[in-house]
Amino acid sequence: MALKQSNLSQEKAVLIGVISQNQSLETANEYLEELAFLVQTAGAITLNRFQQKLQHPDPRTFVGKGKLEEITQYIKTNQINLAVFDDELSPSQIRNIENVVGCRVLDRTNLILDIFAKRARTAQSKTQVELAQYTYLLPRLTRMWTHLEKQQGGIGMRGPGETEIETDRRAIRNKIAILKDKLKIIEKQNATQRKQRYGLVRVALVGYTNVGKSTLMNLLSKSNVFAENKLFATLDTTVRKVVWNETPFLLSDTVGFIRKLPHDLVESFKTTLEEVKEADILLHVIDISHPSFEEQIEVVQQTLVELQSANKPTIMVFNKIDLFKTVQMNKFEISNEDAILTLEELERSWIAKMNYPCVFISASAGQHINELKTKLMDMISKLKN
Repeated sequence: MALKQSNLSQEKAVLIGVISQNQSLETANEYLEELAFLVQTAGAITLNRFQQKLQHPDPRTFVGKGKLEEITQYIKTNQINLAVFDDELSPSQIRNIENVVGCRVLDRTNLILDIFAKRARTAQSKTQVELAQYTYLLPRLTRMWTHLEKQQGGIGMRGPGETEIETDRRAIRNKIAILKDKLKIIEKQNATQRKQRYGLVRVALVGYTNVGKSTLMNLLSKSNVFAENKLFATLDTTVRKVVWNETPFLLSDTVGFIRKLPHDLVESFKTTLEEVKEADILLHVIDISHPSFEEQIEVVQQTLVELQSANKPTIMVFNKIDLFKTVQMNKFEISNEDAILTLEELERSWIAKMNYPCVFISASAGQHINELKTKLMDMISKLKN
């Protein structure tokens, strides 16, 4: 039985975050802004946001008693269905908070899993999401899940003195084992397909979620990959054969990365991310119009390190220049913290400090695509010679 995503359609939500001692208010606001986008992608509406400065989250209720009372009053007054926390909560925290606020409580991990369940299309991604869901669920079991034992009934299936919740845990562990075996079979099939592509240079699009990878994929390969202005629009790796100037290569689009991506989800999706590990060249796509694009670059680079793919030949593709606005860039190592950088100055700054080739484009508007093609063809030629 596959786990289904929860029905967030038309539900009203409040967002809750903690501002830690090592975090600025600006960064905390950016995190909640991204959480609001996740909630929107899941289908719910955010009505309010709550933040509290704490050295450490409260081990019982994540936020302090007074802040939780404030949140509870708002939830009851406005008939809120959902309280979403921007960090992963322990099983006891979820239980304690729900007992006080009187509505359903989700943490960031559960929300992302919900979106992945909604977005999964192929047998591989559905299996990966289901595995991550059960792995997340296992330590959070309560007696509300005792129906699971009925799926595994039969004489001798219950040990002596075994409680219902222990039976449920065993049922889920068995499901996890089955799903892992299923993914191994899928990976063998994928490995066989990759061997059949031997001899062609492989190029993989990587980047933070919603930076325009699928739009660029469609433009470069003249294909029709699903692209949408929502997080995780693409879960399944898409591979297309592209021929430029009589030079063939393979181009793949991969699932987007995100801050605080659940570890279980990364583990489950490693088979999908094999395309990144097998790639000869990476196109690291960046949304330069996003105010936190530098941090997004760091998130992607760290994920590539975890995948042992950080040292591959790479082109940094700064996308969405048509949406870029002149902004105050106080994160750059420049003497005047109040300096305003134009796009041209930003280009020179990044080109000067990057070890990789850089190109600034707009995939949706088709700007500077030939420059990207030229850089990519040069890199492919060097690999083939």
